[in-house]
Formats: sequence, C-alpha cells, structure tokens
Amino acid sequence: MHKSRLGVVVVDCREDDFDRDVAFWSAALGRPAKRSDDPSDQNYVDLESPQGEVKVLLQRVDHPSRAHLDIETDDLEAEVARLEKLGARRVAQIKRWWVMEAPSGHRFCVVRPQTEDFEDKAKVWP
Repeated sequence: MHKSRLGVVVVDCREDDFDRDVAFWSAALGRPAKRSDDPSDQNYVDLESPQGEVKVLLQRVDHPSRAHLDIETDDLEAEVARLEKLGARRVAQIKRWWVMEAPSGHRFCVVRPQTEDFEDKAKVWP
C-alpha cells in the first residue's frame, strides 16, 4: 500500500522572465514569494499558501512557459507504476522525481511529499 495526492501546482516560467513572473504571480494570487537561501534551490520560489490550500511553486525553466501538477507520494515506484497502468508514460527521472506524460499529452511530476498535511490528506492505494 502507498499514498498519493495532488501536492503542488507548478508554474514553469522562462528563465529570462523569472523575476517578473514571480512578482506577477505573487501579486495576482496575493501570496508572498518565499525564496530559498540555498544556492541549489534558486530555480524555485514558493508562494506562501494559506493552510488547507494547494501549494503553488514557481520554477525557472528553459522551455516554453506552462503549468504542471506535482503528485506527491510516499512510494515513487508504486505510484509511477499505478499511473502507467492508467496510460501515463515515464519521460525522465530528474533528481528525486519522475516527469510523466498523461495520455492527453500533459506533463506532470511524481514527487516525494512536499506538504505538511500529506499523511493526513493523501489517498491510500492498495
């Protein structure tokens, strides 16, 4: 058995426009931008989320801007296999997560838990 759930909406922003896009999304959603002090995390900015709301993460990318979902799980391989049975396919493993593609062509990621209430809110899969 393992658990998973929608964890994060990720807004991919072109690297040339990243600071402008962070300012826009922070103002548009009324969520302060929280940048990490860790040099390895400079491509990511969290928008502070009120408790109980979906987390929003901005990501600096070198591909066209788009948004994607992160499905968080406590067992990456089990969740990826479950999604493959539903018709998704693996695209690439990056660092500690899998980039997947849905039958519709939409990309999404399968990641380790990122939200504080994962244990309480995630769906249990047999």
